[in-house]
Amino acid sequence: MPPKIDKRDRATLFRERLGQALREAGLSQAGLARAIGADRSTVSQLLLPEGKRLPNAQLIGECAAALGVSADWLLGLSARPERAADLVAAAMMMTEAPRALVDEHIFAWHQEAAGYKIRYVPSGLPDMLKTHAMLMWEYEPSLGRTTEQAINASEDRLAWMRGARSDYEIAIPLHEIASFASGTGYYAGLPAAIRVEQIEHMARLQDQLYPSLRVVLFDARRLYSAPVTVFGPLLAAIYLGRNYLVFRDTERVQAMTRHFDTLVREASVTARDLPAHLMEWRAKIG
Repeated sequence: MPPKIDKRDRATLFRERLGQALREAGLSQAGLARAIGADRSTVSQLLLPEGKRLPNAQLIGECAAALGVSADWLLGLSARPERAADLVAAAMMMTEAPRALVDEHIFAWHQEAAGYKIRYVPSGLPDMLKTHAMLMWEYEPSLGRTTEQAINASEDRLAWMRGARSDYEIAIPLHEIASFASGTGYYAGLPAAIRVEQIEHMARLQDQLYPSLRVVLFDARRLYSAPVTVFGPLLAAIYLGRNYLVFRDTERVQAMTRHFDTLVREASVTARDLPAHLMEWRAKIG
């Protein structure tokens, strides 16, 4: 809650901020008067050093709208000059999510968060842990003839993500691994040879890259999670299918971090136990 300010001091603060907003907007007193539909003398009085009274709410609101700032800031009730709608827009945005291995948005967010822990609940198996054959099978229906080209173009980005200074913590539902290994649901028709190679590849990567890579499995019957990536303290992105819903405000990023940490804390299979769990499924494939 902002500290209480004497009304005369608030009038002084209003005058100072109104003058600052005028200068930053490159607007003259006459220009502001035209924008708010008032006489120039009215604007002049608002800026008089000896002025000790605040204008009415209508005039304050008109000035704030014309100058692109918030009325709360003009009155000293906020330290941020942005309007509420602009603050919300900066804190949350919707971006497109093209069908690609590592699209521009995702790669830019990974680069921005280099050095921070990346927490990730994928929509399926994580692309950065997939074999070439698995990528070909999965993306060919949407990318067609460009699948090979898309995979080759993404390999450098996937390698950068694997080799970045960031630690990766990935939480996958138990049923995703079960469905993959048994070739059911989304993975129906996936040849057994590809499934075997993929399982061995994931187990090997977890062994090689631990503890910078930690993959855990959680029981979605107990704890559900939408696909989400938390890029350190910087931002969190929820995957909607055709779009990402992106949050940058601290409160929501922290909330999603706590959600992810709960998945890890309640995991049915820990990162250390993952290779053995995967190899059990490998044995069932034959």
